[in-house]
Amino acid sequence: MRIGLLTEGGYPFVGGEAGLWCDRLVRGLDQHEFELYALSRSQEQEEAARLELPPQVVRVRTAPLWTGGAGSVRGARGGGLGRRARRRFAALYEELAAAVVGGSGSEPGAVDGSTSEADRFANALYGLAELALDEGALGGALRSEAAVRILERACRAPGALRAARTARVPDLLAFAGHVERTLRPLSLDWYEGGAGAAGSSASATFAVPSAFSGPSGSFGGVEGGGESRGGGLGSVDLCHATTGGAAALPGLIAKRFFGVPLLVTEYGVQLRARYIAAGEAELSAPVRALLAAFHGLLAAEVYRQAAVITPGNAHARRWQERCGADRAKLRTVHPGMEAGRFAEVGEREEPGEPDTLVWVGRIDPAKDLVSLLHAFAEIRREEPKARLRIVGAPPADDEAAAYLGHCKALAAQLFPDEAEGMHAVGENPVSFEELGGPETPALAEVYGAGAVVVLSSVVEGFPISLVEAMFCGRATVSTDVGAVVEVIGGTGLVVPPRNPRALAEACVALLRDSGRRERLGAAARARALELFTVEQNLTAFHGIYLDIVSHCPVRRDAVDDAGDPLPFAHPLEAHVPGRWTAPSADGGTGSSRNGRSPEAAPRWAVGAESGAATGARAGAGAGTGAGVGLDAGAGGGDAGDAADDAGGGPPDGGAREHGGHGDRLGYGDRDRREQQEQLAGVAPGSGEGDV
Repeated sequence: MRIGLLTEGGYPFVGGEAGLWCDRLVRGLDQHEFELYALSRSQEQEEAARLELPPQVVRVRTAPLWTGGAGSVRGARGGGLGRRARRRFAALYEELAAAVVGGSGSEPGAVDGSTSEADRFANALYGLAELALDEGALGGALRSEAAVRILERACRAPGALRAARTARVPDLLAFAGHVERTLRPLSLDWYEGGAGAAGSSASATFAVPSAFSGPSGSFGGVEGGGESRGGGLGSVDLCHATTGGAAALPGLIAKRFFGVPLLVTEYGVQLRARYIAAGEAELSAPVRALLAAFHGLLAAEVYRQAAVITPGNAHARRWQERCGADRAKLRTVHPGMEAGRFAEVGEREEPGEPDTLVWVGRIDPAKDLVSLLHAFAEIRREEPKARLRIVGAPPADDEAAAYLGHCKALAAQLFPDEAEGMHAVGENPVSFEELGGPETPALAEVYGAGAVVVLSSVVEGFPISLVEAMFCGRATVSTDVGAVVEVIGGTGLVVPPRNPRALAEACVALLRDSGRRERLGAAARARALELFTVEQNLTAFHGIYLDIVSHCPVRRDAVDDAGDPLPFAHPLEAHVPGRWTAPSADGGTGSSRNGRSPEAAPRWAVGAESGAATGARAGAGAGTGAGVGLDAGAGGGDAGDAADDAGGGPPDGGAREHGGHGDRLGYGDRDRREQQEQLAGVAPGSGEGDV
């Protein structure tokens, strides 16, 4: 099948979020074709080197979210809006703003016939998308003075959010700019046609790559002999969004206008990340309130339209349920990690250094190394020979570098250089090492050198370092944050966050009991190999792909290589609306995964008769359904009888006296009925119930 993979700030950019698991997914499912649609977050990201792509990636299209205005967006279509289009935009944007601020509408879930905020938001969103498909880019309109005035009226309307009522013009401008960047995918030429379509500007489109690198965004070294196929997202069989938010918007448009099913995967909940980013950006209270409402409605719409949602852990699953995701759509798929590079250490019988604790991760205040250092001070009082190795990647920014300097100063203060004797050189029991440096050439050896691996975070999503330690067969002590408990599953010790004493007691307990460390390490490795490998991840997504496509097939005209229609390419049954091939026990079709209502199925295809199928079958059917097949006649004489026949017979459950007699070919009562019709003066073959 053809899969449209939607990313934001990740694959195929080097170092982007979720880039590693996306690359493993694409390479592992080589039986499928992938079209990659990537949104970049910064100019540095676009200019950096990009990952080498396998031949099953037949097309790559990129667009920036970081540029100042939509007029310069690569891939944006069209120019300014005409007078009629501006009036249409104003009406849609007013509805969108009213839904966000809750200004002029009934409460969600009202029963007075009015539309809830979520439905109003969805109607406005898809209306803007249709306008963009018809007229071109909406960036100028979304940042226009008219848009700001509409926002101001919505914020001043009765019932608006309390924080939004105090919004000033700078606040409205900031919010309008954010909305424009988030909705920028609506204006891209990704949906139908290909690069160079009429009305579209030059777009970064590439086909059949094998090497995708360089700041120019060009491919080199084309291999594999494949060829690009046109059509955009409207022609794929499935859209797979690797995160929510702006990355899922193209999937919403493809589903709305082309019927393409949508799969959403979130290893870190996008809405939660937006909340945290808004708090750290020092935005005003009105802007934070408006952004929270906007992204909440967008997340709810993404979850509502997705065929399946795959959180990476129970922590993300709880967030998604809180944001409106249907539990029936949720399927937890843990991230797949490469276990091979840890196999040698994991199968090694020799334990690590018995008195050494190891911490591995990114240097960041959320990792709470300060609490770890204070806990190690208590550990040293109980175990004087204990050592702590802190191994991390180079600081990513000035804040991380300052935090690392603070931790080193604290370690020097808590643990002055100590010497075992008068003639020995003093040494600090805490060492700070850079991952990949001369002292730590391999990550597996870092885990293998310690007896216990420690995690002291106060905020954590999916703890990758814990899974790596589990692959290495090491006992762990962790704080109860994020998905830690789900990952550990009883194979390690868990303590409350920001509690140095509890962390110290757990570490001392394991340092003093080597047998317990070995048992926990063996159980941890077995659990990791069962749940967190690349193989289980690929198997899960392969099954989900097939399940979605089988329940939500895309209906499109079949054409040959020359573009000519293929007659009889789809069976006749494919044109019958509803899930009529899978009737429910009560004779109805039930609800379908593709969103069709049960009433859409033809009534002759619903259920089976409850009477005994002996000899003749009643065409109108006794019981709950109409027993009609190739061997049954449900016909009637006049229009009223025909409606009665379609309804499954009279209310008392019996067959009608004349109409609805169904005859098998060769059934002996046909001649008898024709004789009765002749005696009654009716021409043979014209009476009720004849086939």
